[in-house]
Amino acid sequence: MAKNGNDAEIDEGLYSRQLYVLGHDAMKRLQNSNVLISGMKGLGVEIAKNVILGGVRSVTVHDQGVAEWRDLSSQFYIREEDLGKNRAEVSQPRLAELNNYVPVTAYTGALTEDYLTKFQVVVLTNSTLDEQLHVGEFCHSRGIKLIVADTRGLFGQLFCDFEEMMVYDTNGEQPLSAMISMITKVGPYVLGVSFSKQFGDYVTFTEVQGMTELNGCQPVEIKVLGPYTFSICDTAGFTDYVRGGIVSQVKMAKKITFVSDKCCHFQVTTFLERPGQLHVGFQAIHAFQKKHNHLPAPWNQVNNMTVEILSQTGSAKVEQLDEALIKKMAYVSAGDLAPVNAFIGGLAAQEVMKACTGKFMPIMQWLYFDALECLSEDEGEMLTEEECAPRNSRYDGQIAVFGTKLQDMLAKQRYFLVGAGAIGCELLKNFAMIGLASGEGEVIVTDMDTIEKSNLNRQFLFRPSDVTKMKSDTAAAAVKQMNPSIRITGHQNRVGPDTERIYDDDFFESLDGVANALDNVDARMYMDRRCVYYRKPLLESGTLGTKGNVQVVIPFLTESYSSSQDPPEKSIPICTLKNFPNAIEHTLQVRRYTHFKLKTNLFRLKWFSILQKHCSSGVVS
Repeated sequence: MAKNGNDAEIDEGLYSRQLYVLGHDAMKRLQNSNVLISGMKGLGVEIAKNVILGGVRSVTVHDQGVAEWRDLSSQFYIREEDLGKNRAEVSQPRLAELNNYVPVTAYTGALTEDYLTKFQVVVLTNSTLDEQLHVGEFCHSRGIKLIVADTRGLFGQLFCDFEEMMVYDTNGEQPLSAMISMITKVGPYVLGVSFSKQFGDYVTFTEVQGMTELNGCQPVEIKVLGPYTFSICDTAGFTDYVRGGIVSQVKMAKKITFVSDKCCHFQVTTFLERPGQLHVGFQAIHAFQKKHNHLPAPWNQVNNMTVEILSQTGSAKVEQLDEALIKKMAYVSAGDLAPVNAFIGGLAAQEVMKACTGKFMPIMQWLYFDALECLSEDEGEMLTEEECAPRNSRYDGQIAVFGTKLQDMLAKQRYFLVGAGAIGCELLKNFAMIGLASGEGEVIVTDMDTIEKSNLNRQFLFRPSDVTKMKSDTAAAAVKQMNPSIRITGHQNRVGPDTERIYDDDFFESLDGVANALDNVDARMYMDRRCVYYRKPLLESGTLGTKGNVQVVIPFLTESYSSSQDPPEKSIPICTLKNFPNAIEHTLQVRRYTHFKLKTNLFRLKWFSILQKHCSSGVVS
């Protein structure tokens, strides 16, 4: 890919992992897309970082505001010396370092209609409702794909309007195939196959004997009738089916139609569920901010701010609303949390990639998120306005939600992070933003690997000049730039029995918790055993393509990682394996059956015969 973003060869050394998921066609569509991201607070910079790493044609970051103390709670590319400067201009050079193939420019003017026409995708963050509606209507009329993302303390909101687009792969899974057991010529022309409910809307046929008209035909639309049957086209005029044949799923492009923000409303029903409640709450906060030119003061319970928020709920009847939920939204709406921005920002960036590539089904059209479980349910432990008031501190956005006591506790935490790869880099960034180990505590990160070129696409703390350097030391130095107060030490040790002289009893007893960012099960299970033994909390996470998992292990409260059971896999009937194996997975299952089960049975028989021999000779009583 050329530096200016024009069509060229894709740098497979850099994008190798991403190509496994997207494919070359989608990657080429991505590199031809110009993206505008408006709002360079914590949420906006998170989206920009992810989109730039993805490899679009160009990114323009827009903001007309200047950096404030509370921005430092989650905006990891703003330093204390940048306070008072334009957020977009300060962020641009640091974002540009992420990917040499993606030009990044800063824009500080108004978002005029002429300016918006330069982009294929527009992302609005920290925007007013009026701006969302105006920009949304214009983008919808011009076929410009729009994403609106917003966070308010513990709450997040995401909206997508891609006008009309083609989705080329709705789920990212490999196409299925199966052996055919029967095709009828009398309606409804049913095929007898296994796993028919997993098939999509269209299939093709090969190796059919007898009814050869089906072989190599155009994709045929199907209708699933039962666990092992579905109907196809009219086969009455075809020759008789004899035997055999393979039916294969065909992924057809699907046209998706969206409506604009102005037209896309939640239907207010008799009982509003949580997303509807949050939708009303966000609109009420927009109305409050428009009237007063500021958000409600954190945890203000003296004046009538929350009452006014409730009065701004528009068409929703008061008796339908969860008043306690709306009040909590008002209490924390001035907050700015790095972990919430990371989550919503990651989702928004994924929607940008969907909009550019047509790969995977986009969000239709609203998504709401809350993390209220972070607050105490005990009314007696409610925070006060004084405890959550701004202090001209880099943690003001977080103090607005959780108060100063939690901030002091975070500063004293001592955490062990195992792994400094893609997940490890994100964890370290979040640790630095929330102020973990920024006082008497410490973060110890260990990783025995060195940085490779292919890491740069996902592990955003590293730059091309860092290739061949140790991951742990480089990552530690990078997050020190984000928050100089964090106390962090890099190690180059693997975790296992051979390093227990380093990570010994004294080491584990000194920890407040462990975070795994590993890429193999053995190391995960080892760390899980150590955490169980020393009774330490464990934060476990992992990714696989577009899928991800998180598990929080709390001693004496939740099950451990090793105790968790994966969902049962679909089993293959043993009669099929013995009599008529007809798929690749059958051969693998046969090998596993013969290698493990039969050898285990032989092992048991061998020992049983030895025991019988010893028993008969009187050796064993």
